[in-house]
Amino acid sequence: MKRNIRISGTARMPGDKSISHRAVMLASLAEGESRIRGFLHAGDTLSTAGMMRALGAGVREVSDTELAVTGRGLRGLSEPGDVIDAGNSGTTMRIGAGILAAQPFLSVVTGDPYLRRRPMQRIVEPLTRMGAAISGRKGNTLPPLCIRGGKLSGIRYEMPVASAQVKSSVLLAGLFAAGPTTVVEPLPSRDHTERMLSSMGAKIVREGNEVTVHPPDRLLPLSLDVPGDISSAAFFLVLAASVPGAGLRLDGVGVNPLRTGLVNVLRRMGAEIRLESLRQEGGEPVADIEVMGLDLAGVEVFPEEIPGMVDEVPALCVAAALAGGRTVIRGAGELRVKESDRIVAMVSALSSLGVRCGEYPDGLWIEGPSRIAPGMRCDSRGDHRIAMSLQVLSAAAGVPIEIVDTECIDTSFPGFRGILAEVLA
Repeated sequence: MKRNIRISGTARMPGDKSISHRAVMLASLAEGESRIRGFLHAGDTLSTAGMMRALGAGVREVSDTELAVTGRGLRGLSEPGDVIDAGNSGTTMRIGAGILAAQPFLSVVTGDPYLRRRPMQRIVEPLTRMGAAISGRKGNTLPPLCIRGGKLSGIRYEMPVASAQVKSSVLLAGLFAAGPTTVVEPLPSRDHTERMLSSMGAKIVREGNEVTVHPPDRLLPLSLDVPGDISSAAFFLVLAASVPGAGLRLDGVGVNPLRTGLVNVLRRMGAEIRLESLRQEGGEPVADIEVMGLDLAGVEVFPEEIPGMVDEVPALCVAAALAGGRTVIRGAGELRVKESDRIVAMVSALSSLGVRCGEYPDGLWIEGPSRIAPGMRCDSRGDHRIAMSLQVLSAAAGVPIEIVDTECIDTSFPGFRGILAEVLA
């Protein structure tokens, strides 16, 4: 399939979304002023900033990409005067619940219609075991959540499914607990919370698949440079990798080894991806990523790879649609409880565009290379990663696709459209 498309140049990704969320939360629990440079200024992270302001932290925007946060200390948060709105952000609600579960007051957290149908039992169960009282809709499984915090006890919690949000929620609650709190992971998930807590003076111990936090007396303030977001970079990695002859450089991207699963899979598919100028920034590994487009081939993605690329699977589906042969993705059942059921969303959209594909209970398969039908209409289902993946497919295939609801992109990547236009030289 010949495509007359040119992709080249250098781009800078916005600050890492996961790190930005955690930095605002933990800085609000520190003693003193923290500076967060490279903060992602997007709908989801601003929801977290709003939550911490509602709890009494001083969160001030120095610029569009820098925050100054005056922390209240571990025992200094105050009862919010109104319901906290987490917007579309599952991270705000789930990880934030770990903090709220330990506070000696009542909090109510809600969100937009998409967030209000996302499952919360996965955090309610361990936080309740620690001593918090949490109620919600449908048997305490759906938002809004009403959280009456209190004295918590440390627990040992074995997670049924690998989830960095659940792990972080329990670890943050453990900061306030009587005794250590241990989380046992079935597979390793992103470890930004552990890295950040360690840099702030907390005692974090990892032994195999167990992570233990010991409650500290205080947390030190942060001085943090947030690296570029690998999940945002994913769309441009796939775009360049899927177009033979393309060449693209992405500067200053976080390459935490628990987040680079997509890079490994794209390399197996035949893409040439190099990590240049490897360095440490803010306790996180960072690199400049260079990707060259080649003819890709379908591969099998195994369940143990999914935690390292769970947010990037929709983008990978684009590469699979344009690659030669079949790509099989298994162990990705977590995609069904994201902002949308991303398995259903991608199979539905790709099928309407003429791509041969189908579902498994825990994943999907895609047969390429596909000739994308031009001018078709696809629904993003209000999911930012679906919307961006479909825009990348349109660009890589060189055919117009009408996408319903692209405004949702602003929840995580407001500058996406501008960067896409720049690299499409």
